[in-house]
Amino acid sequence: MAGVGYLTDDALATAMFLAVRMGQPLLLEGEPGVGKTRAATALAELLDTPLLRLQCYEGITASEALYEWNYPRQLLSIRLAESRGDDLRDDDLFTPDHLLARPLLAAIDHPGPRPAVLLIDEIDRADDEFEAFLFEMLAESTVTIPELGTRRARIPPVTVLTSNRTRDLHDALKRRCLYHWISYPGPDRVAEIVRRRVPESAGWLAERVAGAVSRLRGLDLLKAPGVAEAISWTTALHVLGVVDLDVAAAERTLGTVLKYDEDLTTARTVGLAEMVGGG
Repeated sequence: MAGVGYLTDDALATAMFLAVRMGQPLLLEGEPGVGKTRAATALAELLDTPLLRLQCYEGITASEALYEWNYPRQLLSIRLAESRGDDLRDDDLFTPDHLLARPLLAAIDHPGPRPAVLLIDEIDRADDEFEAFLFEMLAESTVTIPELGTRRARIPPVTVLTSNRTRDLHDALKRRCLYHWISYPGPDRVAEIVRRRVPESAGWLAERVAGAVSRLRGLDLLKAPGVAEAISWTTALHVLGVVDLDVAAAERTLGTVLKYDEDLTTARTVGLAEMVGGG
């Protein structure tokens, strides 16, 4: 995993290895910004296989996640048939050539040779009905299209689900999955991750940012910064040509690491000098 730029520990590496070898979905939970989505993308890079990502949201439906019909192409087929004087049946409009696969169907239809990595991102944002729909697909690697019948995966995908735990998931879904909680890494690991993700920045800057983010996480914030924010902060400082993470630099770039006005006020009240280590 380090070879594709993702630093992990033995527990997470083992969970991903088992998901691949056992063919079971892997549910990754943890705070926002700890690298859940990146774990799936790194796994796809490591396996040298496509990543098919489904971003969940409130109200998402099965059809939106599975497929849709290519209406412009269907309309073109109708006009061509009319111009030729041909009879056109409904079956002529609902064929594989008129189908636009969304991530779930694309993962089922992936021809290989390696399984695709299917990322179902932020499953906790979807509703109960969509969760129930996933049960059959995760268990059987099949989906049903009324006009075309049942499609079964020749090579089932490696499925990774992520959750920020904004709501509890059903036990039925969890039973079908391997599980791993990704904790926020310590400052040394954060610094190492930042150096890999922002290699053009000075090495010491990653350490200063990691330490500052760790101290910010100790405050009573609405949204504590994660690794993603540490990377974003370091990138912003590098773009600005900052040579030292001092109070002035922190004040100019604080919006890259804290995303609520109340959190900005909290950090300034405590004192940015303390947050950046007296720099």
